[in-house]
Amino acid sequence: MKKILDSFFNGDCYNAYEYFGAHPYKKGFIFRLYAPNAKEVEIIGDFNNWQGKNHKMKKIDNRGVFELYIDNVNGDYQVYKYNIFTKNNIWLKKADPYAFFSELRPSTASKTFDYTKDFFTDDNYLKTRTKCEHKPLNIYEVHLGSFMQKKDGSFYSYEEIAPLLIKYLKKHHFTHLEIMPIMEHPFDGSWGYQCSQYFSITSRYGNPLQFKYLVNELHNNNIGLIIDFVPVHFVKDDSSLVKFDGSYLYEGNNKNISQWDTYLFDYSKPIVMSYMLSCCYYYLKEFHVDGIRFDAISNMIYRHGDKNNGLQDANINWMKKANHILSKHFNNILLIAEDSSDYPFVTKPTFENGLGFDYKWDLGWMNDTLKYLKEDPYFRGDHLNLINFSMYYFYNEHFLLPLSHDEVVHMKGSIINKIFGSYEEKFQQLRVLYTYMFTHPGKKLNFMGNELAMFDEWSEQKGIYFNILKYPLHKKFNKFFKKISYLYVKEPTLYDDEYNFNNFKWISCDNTNNVFIYERFHKLSSMVIILNFSSLSYEHYRFKVSKTHGNYKEILNSDDEKYGGYNFTNNYNIKIDKNNEIGVRIASFSALILKYSKK
Repeated sequence: MKKILDSFFNGDCYNAYEYFGAHPYKKGFIFRLYAPNAKEVEIIGDFNNWQGKNHKMKKIDNRGVFELYIDNVNGDYQVYKYNIFTKNNIWLKKADPYAFFSELRPSTASKTFDYTKDFFTDDNYLKTRTKCEHKPLNIYEVHLGSFMQKKDGSFYSYEEIAPLLIKYLKKHHFTHLEIMPIMEHPFDGSWGYQCSQYFSITSRYGNPLQFKYLVNELHNNNIGLIIDFVPVHFVKDDSSLVKFDGSYLYEGNNKNISQWDTYLFDYSKPIVMSYMLSCCYYYLKEFHVDGIRFDAISNMIYRHGDKNNGLQDANINWMKKANHILSKHFNNILLIAEDSSDYPFVTKPTFENGLGFDYKWDLGWMNDTLKYLKEDPYFRGDHLNLINFSMYYFYNEHFLLPLSHDEVVHMKGSIINKIFGSYEEKFQQLRVLYTYMFTHPGKKLNFMGNELAMFDEWSEQKGIYFNILKYPLHKKFNKFFKKISYLYVKEPTLYDDEYNFNNFKWISCDNTNNVFIYERFHKLSSMVIILNFSSLSYEHYRFKVSKTHGNYKEILNSDDEKYGGYNFTNNYNIKIDKNNEIGVRIASFSALILKYSKK
């Protein structure tokens, strides 16, 4: 244990949770706590009627580590807190920073729980998982409490929702599930982004073993799991980390407040570095999660995410250290940055002076694309850069294209409601948008409900309206989404070696008629993608292709009547002529995918 403590105080401890917190020991539990500003610490709980005079912790290290074994704490779910007497002579009742389970909100106490119980049967999956460099990465982002709800409005448990989620993910050809933060948090409306207990899986949906069951079932169905992690800030609630032992232990000072009115972690402190690194390690090791999506990385790089505030070197050093250590210890995990900054080398390895992430969200692509679709099609010709600009910078990082929860809340409108046009035109253009998304280089992420063309904004208070599929255009769009998602995961041309600039080529990206055409290449195969963001249709639209002979076959047309279109399609071999040109029919507000064949 001395080794763990030494590394904890050096800032490079990845398994501090194995020492701190409440652990089964002999016939009871042993409790350990770091509280350097404490004169005295008592453990209070149900087992002593919340009177701690007989359960005072012993200071076992002059740097501020306390310990106590209690033999009458029997089994899981024993409720407890630390009663801390500070150097300012104030008693503070605090939840355990390393608690492995907690009471259901609004209660705030910690609970004993043996997280080490293991029933995983996913060895084969873990051995064969990849970082998806040459595989499709098609992520479904979910808020567990509002994906599906029971008839009485209550939550499904981790166990109960597992078969429902898996069936749905398979039906829509998603390769990975991403869950919004499941660390314990007091306020449902924060969606988990204002955490209180970082090692506690939220009790809203069950206990840690039930969460292990969900992960195991996903893996046994060949589906990966990514969790959201919030490294920037923590909630202000008095029972949590804020002024934990009467001092600014985890935060900087009382001015260290984020724009979300939360406290910012102070990564200049080695114990904070160890605490947050150990939290990441905990979920990867003990729960077999396949990846971590790090929230608000621009706020880690720059104070409040503002470049004018300068770099935060301590935060940057922690990210490099954490990504290096986690990648070293776990086979092919995914480390993903939600980053809106232009800070360079986010996805370069740390040994090349990068931050060491595997992928970075392309928020520029998302913002530009949605801004373009808000424009009246008559004026879109003045805004072509909103579509063609993304490929100018695409090869700077390993980008992931997101249409996430952030885009469908706070009066921003749902994805379909952002699009200019009539009811029917919105569906037509939505099909073009998703063809663009799934054929543009980069990995993919969609928030739950996007696949249904929901008009309502998302709310954490109610489940997704799956009954919307009783309306024909929604049902047909969902059918289209499944098809384009299927093509993405089945066609190597759309995902393999996509960060190689030789595998993408614009054919037309600056024509003010708002028809964009590009080619995707993979070894000897290729595809041509045509996107018509205008209301004009074309009976015979001609353009040059890279191939000199052979044919193209239309494998997807968003104007197919089964997807809600008018069947203005190309159901024949499209022959390359002597001028290396082909001609196709293009419907208004439509998208086509053509696959090359030598014959």
